[in-house]
Amino acid sequence: MSFERVAIIGLGLLGGSLGLAIRENLTGCTTTGYDADPKTRERAAQLGLVDSVKETASEAVADADLVILCVPVGAMADAARDFAGSLPAGAVVTDVGSSKQSVGEALAAALPDHTIIPAHPVAGTEQSGPDAGFASLFSHRWCILTPQEDAPSDAVAKLTQFWEGLGAKVEIMDAEHHDLVLAVTSHIPHLIAYTIVGTASDLEDVTRGEVIKYSAGGFRDFTRIAASDPVMWRDVFLNNRDAVLEVLGRFNEDLSALQRAIRNGDGEKLHELFSRTRAIRRSIIEEGQDDARPDFGRKDH
Repeated sequence: MSFERVAIIGLGLLGGSLGLAIRENLTGCTTTGYDADPKTRERAAQLGLVDSVKETASEAVADADLVILCVPVGAMADAARDFAGSLPAGAVVTDVGSSKQSVGEALAAALPDHTIIPAHPVAGTEQSGPDAGFASLFSHRWCILTPQEDAPSDAVAKLTQFWEGLGAKVEIMDAEHHDLVLAVTSHIPHLIAYTIVGTASDLEDVTRGEVIKYSAGGFRDFTRIAASDPVMWRDVFLNNRDAVLEVLGRFNEDLSALQRAIRNGDGEKLHELFSRTRAIRRSIIEEGQDDARPDFGRKDH
């Protein structure tokens, strides 16, 4: 077993899912948990998301050999400082945030004498809160670790084994490269979703009722993404601003080229782009990262 006593700080979707996944997959591993919100702590205890919900972060980490921060990336430093004085010397500290450079720097500053291995399980839903968690969230999903070059190899191996035990596939990546990759695959798509849903709600010639009533599949999928936790995504964009702005600049260039093709009636250009992007969708399905069934496997109600 890679770790025996895991403390989870933050008991929302990811923290709650971690607790449930550990219980289901890692026999003999005990979990403690803490959340800054008393109502969340109470609900987490009712749901049994971890073996023991503590009233302070210091209590939660007191005997841990692995501490996982499941808080918004902008709150990582404060959360770490909150338990720094009670953290066992040999404990490994990791996280689940989707911005890795900023998190690595924040945790290193808050916990300079401890082993820190930032991580990002590329998994989640648009739901949030303790009731949103489920044990299979990480199954067959990637978890990216971004250790510093001087990180102890045995600790990296143990954390790799831990995530693999939860059903995830593990990749080791440089933090800067991770942030650029995720800007393309996650952050900019969320920014576009927030923007188009906001644009639709602000249109003077189309009522909000019409937007809701006549939502086709494309817009509806945007609204699913745009329903994601606003605090989490505010912090993601502020903490990964360089990579996001770099990719957003490229996106704006490509969007301008597409605008010109439409204006000029360049059907060949449009067909070439749509054919290329269709192939990417097929590759994602072949990788097992989505469902090939019509309407993404959803059932109409």
